[in-house]
Amino acid sequence: MRTKQTSVSARDMEKMLAVSPYNRIALEGTEHIESVMIFDTTLRDGEQAPGIAMGSEDKIRIAMALDDLGVDMIEAGFAASSEAEKDTLRKIAANRLDAQVYSLARSVRSDIDAVIDTGLDSIHTFIATSDLHMKYKLKMTPEQVKEKAVQTVEYAKDHGLKVQFSCEDATRSNMDFMKEVLVAVQGAHVDSINIPDTVGVITPRAMSYLISEIRKVVKVPIAVHCHNDMGLAVANSIAAVEAGAKICHVCVNGIGERTGNASLEEVALNLFANYGVETVDMSKIGQTSKLVERITGFPIAYNKPIVGRNAFAHESGIHVHGVMSNTATYEPFLPELVGVDRRIVIGKHSGIHSVRGRLDELGIKFPEDHMTELMAAVKEMAVGGKQIDDAELMTIADHIMWKKVITDRAVSLEEFAVFTGKDITSTATVTVDIAGERRTVSETGVGPVDASIKAIRKAVNDKMSMEEYKLSAITGKSDSICEVTVMVKNVRGDGSLSVGKAVGLDIVETSVDATMAAINRDYARQRNDNGKDNC
Repeated sequence: MRTKQTSVSARDMEKMLAVSPYNRIALEGTEHIESVMIFDTTLRDGEQAPGIAMGSEDKIRIAMALDDLGVDMIEAGFAASSEAEKDTLRKIAANRLDAQVYSLARSVRSDIDAVIDTGLDSIHTFIATSDLHMKYKLKMTPEQVKEKAVQTVEYAKDHGLKVQFSCEDATRSNMDFMKEVLVAVQGAHVDSINIPDTVGVITPRAMSYLISEIRKVVKVPIAVHCHNDMGLAVANSIAAVEAGAKICHVCVNGIGERTGNASLEEVALNLFANYGVETVDMSKIGQTSKLVERITGFPIAYNKPIVGRNAFAHESGIHVHGVMSNTATYEPFLPELVGVDRRIVIGKHSGIHSVRGRLDELGIKFPEDHMTELMAAVKEMAVGGKQIDDAELMTIADHIMWKKVITDRAVSLEEFAVFTGKDITSTATVTVDIAGERRTVSETGVGPVDASIKAIRKAVNDKMSMEEYKLSAITGKSDSICEVTVMVKNVRGDGSLSVGKAVGLDIVETSVDATMAAINRDYARQRNDNGKDNC
């Protein structure tokens, strides 16, 4: 097995964990697990996921990343599938990776020859052993299957290949027959045996029983290949290791046929956190996961353990307060252990500790007496599940500070409605209150913003004009908070200019709010000027 290289010492890695103490208690008296090898099949079984098709250069990049991660074995493809696949396997072999590079092969002599032609020295060959597969897929008798398995292993060994043999659909195979086949291929000097849960139907306790039974007749290392059809791939892999399996088949991000395979990152983290077994360089898990996501185009689910966007994201005020005091309160391990980052999310469920902490990190000195107003603005923006990013939080805070100067609104917008659409003239209706006098007017415009501002101008002062209008999407995303800055002239007919700003999710409403802010700013200026004249 390869020597694992990591940038974090084992002692420091232990400090990053906060798992249940009952895990260790439950393992007392069981067989000690010293080491486990990782057999990565991202490039073979992972690529068989519908919608994934990797080119030669893509496969080489992933193979090199997996080698850098420290996996022991890489199943890089299926040589017999095409000449292009064989050429890719040759190129991967030419890189002389530290990991052993395998090709899949059926128990067919031509498949073995295809692997030999690539220059690889390791092969993973298989044949189904369940009654279901033998009858409906292979159309072979058990005796024929056993003979074919032995002949294939012998042929591969005669050509100097390292051989791993799989009983396809092992978890639905007859135990006695499967043992016969495994004893026979062991007699043909197979190097390792793989037990696949081909359609993900076994339970962890049953897997433990199965591996324990197979160990009674198999003396070579046992591998396990678990699919996730019923959500138990990782649990079954760990159960197999507890029962004595020495090799885990995995895929990065848990990709693979149908619902995928056991996830590399989940298996690796569980083995380290709960059994003290380091299988790969844990600190490189995050970057490897992102590389596979980019190349395959398969997005990682937000709630994916270890590497998902929300794995170390905290929004709830109670949780954030706890994490800011001690990360172990709501994190089983530190994100840096696996090379990812923590995110404190500002959203609907955020508390004052989250927002204040984020502002402090951004270097913004926000007055405590305005935190209530800031929290109200954040929660209003976050309705519907929107998350407020740093740029948007800074903009909201800046806007609240900016509008502090307007303490008394002389003009208030009581009602506002706009009607717009394709091939429809936009029409806005507003009701404003100016010193107790309500005015309701309607206006049309070239769009909803234009119609709304015209209606406000007509209600406040026909001489008022829009001198400048600036709209910015803070993050550039379609759901971004927008910031509108306007400069208006002649609010009171005296030729003065006034600036208004507003932030919000809706462009029209934010434009209206900015215009009203400019109007009230001008009223506030005139009151201040009048006050000075009277002094």
